[in-house]
Amino acid sequence: MEHTQYKQNRPNLTPKQQDQITAAAQVLNAGGTVAFPTETVYGLGADVTNPDAINKIYKIKQRPIDHPLIVHIGDISDLHYWAEEIPDSAWKLANHFWPGPLTLILQRSRHIPDSVTGGQDTVGLRIPAHPVALALLAALGPEKALAAPSANRFGRISPTIAAHVREELGSAVDMILDGGACEVGLESTIISFHDQSPMILRPGGIAVSALESVLEDPVILAHNTSQMIRTSGSLPAHYAPATPLRIYSTEHIWDRALALAAQGLRVLVMTWSDIAPSQPSDQSIEQFSMPSDPIAYGQQLYAKLRQFDQAAFDYMIIEAPPDHPSWLAITDRLQRASYNPFDNKQN
Repeated sequence: MEHTQYKQNRPNLTPKQQDQITAAAQVLNAGGTVAFPTETVYGLGADVTNPDAINKIYKIKQRPIDHPLIVHIGDISDLHYWAEEIPDSAWKLANHFWPGPLTLILQRSRHIPDSVTGGQDTVGLRIPAHPVALALLAALGPEKALAAPSANRFGRISPTIAAHVREELGSAVDMILDGGACEVGLESTIISFHDQSPMILRPGGIAVSALESVLEDPVILAHNTSQMIRTSGSLPAHYAPATPLRIYSTEHIWDRALALAAQGLRVLVMTWSDIAPSQPSDQSIEQFSMPSDPIAYGQQLYAKLRQFDQAAFDYMIIEAPPDHPSWLAITDRLQRASYNPFDNKQN
């Protein structure tokens, strides 16, 4: 995935959008909340310097207070203000990938309140690659930034269009800025620098190979069980629809779908390959073909999960993604969306 796609082909904002951004900045500076688009997903933003506004985010999302928020800043020159002891490798990544879907976990400065970090000494920082988000950050004024997790209830599917935010959060949010569909559709890659060693805590919109190319060194992928730093989207169960979701290998997916249909259950089968059932499909089964390209798959994933979650299926059966680094972020999201501590029968 080339980073240049996030920096080009960006339209100028219309006068109406500029007026909306001015109004949104006023809401934020008055202690309100604003949902806004980024290239990854829609964020639920509040002034990072206002503890009361930060608390509103936790209440709206029903989010545990020890689960940290990512802070969005407007310019790389602001990095020294929000973080301390920034390693050279972090500067390399920031200079290459920002604006873009990369979050850096760094030592927080005194300007970051405890409520944003869940009491930790570190903070996640990024610059979003979306004209509306960047204009909103510019309109906030000096020494301001946006604490902004995804604009959905905690643990549920992230929103990739403004309508998703309205459906899920409604009037709980003071204002929603509509910037169209998110370009990436999956959350940012999160990377930490514990003991100066870059480590991916959450795969996302920047590929591992791209990070390693810039750093000219291998990057470690952390396992959740050994993770010392709490970060957004790091819990075993996350990004989940209300409908039970299960992942099965290509060779087993249709057997499982037919077995569920035989129990009188309505089943959605979501595939990326051209695998077809060995026998005529039951009328209780509906198949949807996702793109076989991981970038296009990621762009559609959350929107399709939301769509099918509202379609009264009893189960969503998902074909396991290919075992390839380019599918790492998608595999991560599907595994968390399907997490069931009492179910060890997935193939």
